[in-house]
Amino acid sequence: MVEQSDRAPLLDWEEVPPPPPPPGVASASLPSPRKDLRERILANSRALGHTGPGTGWSSGPEAPAAAVGDVDLQSGGFRDGTEREGEKPGGGGGGTGRLSAWDGQERDQIVAVFVVTFDTRSGNIVEWCLPEDVNLEGVEFKSMASGSHRISNDFIYFRKDRFFGLACFANMPVESELERGARMKSVGILTPSYTLLYRYMHFLENQVRHQLQYPGQYTPLEAFFEDKKAVLPSGGDNLITACPGRALGPTVNRCCVYPEMKITHPAGCMSQFIRFFGERIMVLWKFALLRKRILIFSPPPVGVVCYRVYCCCCLANVSVPGVGVSVPELRPFFYINVADIPVLETELSYVACTTEKIFEEKKELYDVYVDNQNVKTHRESLQPLLRLNSADREKYKKLSEQR
Repeated sequence: MVEQSDRAPLLDWEEVPPPPPPPGVASASLPSPRKDLRERILANSRALGHTGPGTGWSSGPEAPAAAVGDVDLQSGGFRDGTEREGEKPGGGGGGTGRLSAWDGQERDQIVAVFVVTFDTRSGNIVEWCLPEDVNLEGVEFKSMASGSHRISNDFIYFRKDRFFGLACFANMPVESELERGARMKSVGILTPSYTLLYRYMHFLENQVRHQLQYPGQYTPLEAFFEDKKAVLPSGGDNLITACPGRALGPTVNRCCVYPEMKITHPAGCMSQFIRFFGERIMVLWKFALLRKRILIFSPPPVGVVCYRVYCCCCLANVSVPGVGVSVPELRPFFYINVADIPVLETELSYVACTTEKIFEEKKELYDVYVDNQNVKTHRESLQPLLRLNSADREKYKKLSEQR
């Protein structure tokens, strides 16, 4: 058995030109192996009861937590190196964007891009954003985790209303009394789907370093948003549509304005996630299947803990073969702080993480509390689930053998 690496595989955005057609043969007359392969996979999905496009993980055989064989976990593509039908080279930005084997056709849909900075007088503030009228209330605290002043860099997944966000944080020492010797910023985005956020990690990391060295230079961020922005419908519902102008092709040269390089996918940490919790992963699995409110505590950095939230949701998103309706998806909140308490009071099920120890005392907000590898619950009815039985250990043994 070949042991898989725990390192998250990388997605290569390099464009690979298609081979030229044979002399005298029109390209339109050639068969499309990409189309045939895609149609076979989609047909198999329908036969197995796959529920189609969505913002969360598929519960079918293409689910990222168990992606093996011909489906590429990172890009949602095929490992034979071919480009998917309807995909523009370079990872999106024009046309229909990237196709995902488990989510149908998710497109680049950036709702907002922003820069958050720490001001010595005002605290965390939104320094710049596009569009200018977007509601970013609270984002300045979500994109800069409490305690981040003690670390040099981090990344944070979070939820803002019906959208999901990713922010990259960096802390740079400066010789400035006004800034108290440190300049701290976060550059982030909002999208309607958390499964697409990983695509932009490398770009955001580069941009936050750029903002620290050259504050106020937003041209790359402006070009990025213009290329990948989504149009919010006037009705105010949850539907997001691609920018109409993008059907005509990108308006800027992406390769010259901002880089799209190799990035990691959070589900690539599943093996690391399982090894971190060991047999206790079976306890987490039970609570996730029961759709309990799971809160994970950790001091900064919080990025790896956001990945644990992600993987915990992957554990829970399953469907029953032969039943047409999937079990409702366990939606992640990712990073939360005290400003999210009013929202959490109304939630019946969630998975979240925090760096604020005060949450441990607010037992009415959660059912399960995870501190390092310690999983505990204050609810008497759930106490028996904390004990590992022989069946749990047997399942974990089989899981380890598969890994």
